[in-house]
Formats: sequence, C-alpha cells, structure tokens
Amino acid sequence: MPHRGRARVPAIGDDGGAWVDIGILTLGTTTSTDVAVLARRAEELGFHSLWVPEHPVVPVHTRQAVPELYRHFTDPFVALSRASAVTTRLKLGTAVCLVPEHHPLVLAKEIASLDMYSGGRFLFGVGAGWLREESEVMGGDFDHRWTQTIESIRAMKELWTNEVSEFHGRYYGFPPVYHGPKPVSRPHPPVLLGSRSPRVFERIVADADGWIPIDPSPAEIESARATLDALAQAAGRDPALIQIVADDVDADRQRLADLSSAGSDVAVLGPRTPDRQWTVSDLDRAAGAVL
Repeated sequence: MPHRGRARVPAIGDDGGAWVDIGILTLGTTTSTDVAVLARRAEELGFHSLWVPEHPVVPVHTRQAVPELYRHFTDPFVALSRASAVTTRLKLGTAVCLVPEHHPLVLAKEIASLDMYSGGRFLFGVGAGWLREESEVMGGDFDHRWTQTIESIRAMKELWTNEVSEFHGRYYGFPPVYHGPKPVSRPHPPVLLGSRSPRVFERIVADADGWIPIDPSPAEIESARATLDALAQAAGRDPALIQIVADDVDADRQRLADLSSAGSDVAVLGPRTPDRQWTVSDLDRAAGAVL
C-alpha cells in the first residue's frame, strides 16, 4: 500500500521502498532535557514531529498503579510553545491531550494560539483518559468519557471555524460568542483520536482526521487502514486524508518499514532509556539508526 503522507524520512526495509515520517515522543518533566533543546536538535536531524503527553494531576489514592514519572509532567501546551519558538518546520503534537479534563472554550483558544504562533504546525492528538480518579477530579464523566470528548471536539470546531460561535450540548454550552484567534490550519488542526475502543474508527470518520494508537503492530495498522478506508468511502470522505500515527514505537528500521507498508503515515519514536527520557545524544543515536 502506498504511503499517504508527505514522506520525508526513509525507513528502509529489505526492498528499500518503504517510507514513513518519523517523530519523537518526549516525556517532559522537571528533570528532563529542555524541550527547546530537543526540538531544535530534532529539526536539525530531520525528524518530522515532536509529541508530548499529558497528565495535569495524579491523585494520591488510585485503584490503578501510576508511574511515579507521571507526577512531574509539564503542561503540553507550554512545552510545545517553547518548542515552537526555536523551530520553523517541526510539527508539534499532543500524544495525547486528555480532552475531558479541559473546558473547550479554554482549550480551543490554547490550540488556536499555538497553531497561529507556530504557523500551522500543531497536531491535536486526543485522548479521553484511562485513570478514573484523575478524570473525575478534573471534571470528567469517566463512564461516558468518549461521549464527552466528542462533544468537546464538536464545540471546539464551532469556535475555530465561525466568526460567531454558539453551542448547546450535554456537557458544554455557550451563547453566541466571539472567540479568537482562529487557527492558521484550515479548517482547523488535524484531530487524531488515541483509542482502541471498538467504536474508534466510526468516531474518526465522523468527527476526526486520524488515529494515534500506542505501539501498534503492523497487523493492527493494516486492519485499521482497511476499516478506515471503507468507512470513509461510505461517508463520502477521502480515505487518503485520514492519517494513522503509530505512537511510542521502537527505533528499528525494519519495524518502521513494516508499519509504513501496513499503512501508517507517521511513526513516533518513544524513549527506551531506563528513565523514559530523551537526551540529545540519545536522539543522535536514534537518528543514526533510522533516518
């Protein structure tokens, strides 16, 4: 299957013919390498994009174990704004933003502002959250988190695309408002859903622009691409405009080639160091292995 993105970086398999854009995932914390330093070096090396995750708060008492590192995550939009200021080509993405933990009026402005300042380089990776206690303390309806997430996306699209916006939903509502700035990306930054829910592909075709799974197999990508193509065609959408971003994958040339051949547009390298952090020297080694 041909690559559907704007391929820049080769991931060479045995046939020498597979291409995929390659980004990096950085888990910014109080002790990690400055994201501005990483972003500048990533752009110099030829990486396609830089992605950051989000956990605004970690409750002390949770039923699921939470890695200690998550307590120290920086704000993704502050981090990406810092990366934007020292780069000109590098795409900037969330992997992922926990949408139910934000109000769409505020989140839409943050995204539009970052997209404006970066010249249209923002990629909106979206998640609904997996940690009930975090979601609930931030105002999320955990049992219906994807319903809430999709409603928020629809409200933000109204804000991004209309001079006067109005929205009335189950979770969010506002009277006619002026809301600026508008994103540089038209009609808005790409929206990529991070989920393995049985309904994720239907939701993508109805309300989003792509899929961002964590460390998927080539078989998962191939199956997802076939499903997305069929659903998009049935809905009257161009399947080639629906992206797949394979997040948090290994820096292995053959694996990247296999993911691309299966239908992935972008592969995002996750740090494989013991502390799950990139340094500049780690980044250089990864670039030498795959770019």
